[in-house]
Amino acid sequence: MNHATTPLGVVVVGYGYWGPNIVRNVMERPELELLALCEMDPVKTAKFTSRYPGVPTTSSFDEVLADPRVDAVSIATPPRTHHKLVKQALEAGKHVLVEKPLATTVADAEELVELADERGLVLMPGHTFLYSPPVNKIHELIHDGSLGDVYFVTSARLNLGLYNPDGVVCDLAPHDLSILLYWLDQSVITVTASGCTVFQDGVEETAFLTLGFEDGTTANVQVSWLAPRKVRQMVIVGSKQMVQYDDTMADEPIRIYDRGLDWNLDEPANFGEYQLTYRSGDIVVPRIDAAEPLSLELEDFASAITTGRRPRSHARLGLEIVRVLEAAKASIEAFGQPVEILREPALVFAGESRTTSLAARRFARKQALPEPVEIEAA
Repeated sequence: MNHATTPLGVVVVGYGYWGPNIVRNVMERPELELLALCEMDPVKTAKFTSRYPGVPTTSSFDEVLADPRVDAVSIATPPRTHHKLVKQALEAGKHVLVEKPLATTVADAEELVELADERGLVLMPGHTFLYSPPVNKIHELIHDGSLGDVYFVTSARLNLGLYNPDGVVCDLAPHDLSILLYWLDQSVITVTASGCTVFQDGVEETAFLTLGFEDGTTANVQVSWLAPRKVRQMVIVGSKQMVQYDDTMADEPIRIYDRGLDWNLDEPANFGEYQLTYRSGDIVVPRIDAAEPLSLELEDFASAITTGRRPRSHARLGLEIVRVLEAAKASIEAFGQPVEILREPALVFAGESRTTSLAARRFARKQALPEPVEIEAA
């Protein structure tokens, strides 16, 4: 098949919460052709058929994998089914786009990544926020040096949300983790987490995660299904500027603040401390072009298949997120004890790290400070 002129044949698996969005976008992408829907629930199948009467449906995943016209499958089923379905698809020689998370355990995720590598297939976790124009604008601000050193990030993703037996960390945290890993281009080395369970033992409805990155940056993530209103907000504090990202604000999702604190080394204050000067400048609201992230994600998926290049939301990024999720679960079970993430030294991210780590720069700055002035008591 000449994919330069012929669309890739795709089957969408699952027509629950996210499946309808995938179907619509697959049908709108010129690089893709929706061959069928695979869905076991007859009620959901009927709903699909009433909207797309000309598209075939099947309840047999084996039938999908045996069809030589199928180049790729897009899996939008519950997380606990991901490993089995993705493994079957890869073994059948199909490229896979699977909704987050890639798997529910590190062992399962590692197996899928290795299998995709062995078969030369694209395995792409569906971290759609990596294709959001505001997220990419902030990525640009971080990597062109506009924000300076990123000291820390706070994130809140709250709503009176749909109950999911996999828990709120598995459900919501992958969004924030994918954004943070994409922005910072650094691995998470420690996770400290706590959770709140109200309705069902072992299923947290609210959780708090503190992440330590290898360059010294810290991020705090709050996720919850039990909130009075929808909140999707992140704040990035840098040495030069600060940024507020609010995904619920369609017109002004990003605000850049020229605010911060600077060391004044010339005028030491009393009691051995050095004067911090406050900086408060302009607030800039950059123009953000509208685009549907899921459509851009599918475009990237098709491009990765036809060109062989790595997609932005690549399999090893998905594996890194599963590592953090597993560490967060372990920390919650240990009543908030920090958990270190051990991994083989390998490049996880496509971008290059900043030349000098934040921790190293902090140490250098501390070393450059003059000795504190001692004040004798009267």
